[in-house]
Amino acid sequence: MSPLIIFGAAFCLSIVMLIIGVVLSVRSNRSVANERLEQILKDTAEGEEDIEELLKAEADKPLVDWLDKQVQGTSWSERTQKKLAQADLKMKAGEYLALIFVCCVFLGIVFYFIGGSHIIGALIGVILGLFVPRWYVNRAQGKRLTKFDSQLPDMLALMTNGIRAGYSTMQAMEAVSREMPPPIKDEFHRVVMEMRLGLAMEDALDNLLRRIPSDDLDLVITAINVQKEVGGNLAEMLETISETIRERIRIKGEIKTLTTQVMYSGKFLSLLPIIVLGVLFLLNREYMMQFFLPENNNLFGGIPCGYCALGLAAILIMMGYFIMNKLANIEV
Repeated sequence: MSPLIIFGAAFCLSIVMLIIGVVLSVRSNRSVANERLEQILKDTAEGEEDIEELLKAEADKPLVDWLDKQVQGTSWSERTQKKLAQADLKMKAGEYLALIFVCCVFLGIVFYFIGGSHIIGALIGVILGLFVPRWYVNRAQGKRLTKFDSQLPDMLALMTNGIRAGYSTMQAMEAVSREMPPPIKDEFHRVVMEMRLGLAMEDALDNLLRRIPSDDLDLVITAINVQKEVGGNLAEMLETISETIRERIRIKGEIKTLTTQVMYSGKFLSLLPIIVLGVLFLLNREYMMQFFLPENNNLFGGIPCGYCALGLAAILIMMGYFIMNKLANIEV
């Protein structure tokens, strides 16, 4: 291996470690800031000093601030920040961008050496690095939303019992923030804290719906807002909604049981060509690289047939995967 390759790999790894250290330190500062904010809300006598420490901690991250300024105000930044909030990932758009860069560099280097120091391996690693953070955020968002929806019936039962016992709506929400497990506990704790800081209940619940885009939660919030405007028996409404949600969850479980085989078949059939290609590339690299030589079967203005075959295969695999997922995704 040439010294230039070794030097380049060491340089890239040093950049990766530097960015990882910055991101981890920022997230640590963010956790400390959240703890300090809780202390401010509980003890207002020392509020001014705590706020100064918070601002100092938040200002000690020039790299992330620079990245945030570059993407601030763009539609990508707004969408990313919304997804990160829905996934309960305490990151900014700049931190997420730095994470994507780290994944691209790291996976690019790994696949470069796995692929026998070939540029195609590095390109595959970079492409995977672009999609791995997005896949993780979407997966965390979906898991959190599913868990939140599964906790809604128990939350409604707790609120219903509290209201019937004489609690106000806010006191019932406080009981939810104390008694229920995360993530519904954390979200309603944030709603209660926003209301204590002077935000109207409608606005606090709208912020909750923005963080948790759930149809069932939308129904609950609509019932609370309507009852606050025109009156009515809120406990009875919440009990009816709870029964409806429980029945929907039961039907979804039955449908998921029937469609699990289709979903896993789609995932397996989509991954099978990629696995076979990777195994052949590792076992007989010279044979596979024949498809990418310029002198072999030039197509479309000198493009080797290997690139055309890879592009066509990727399109067909993605089409088949999305079609099978669409067939298995039955709305209730």
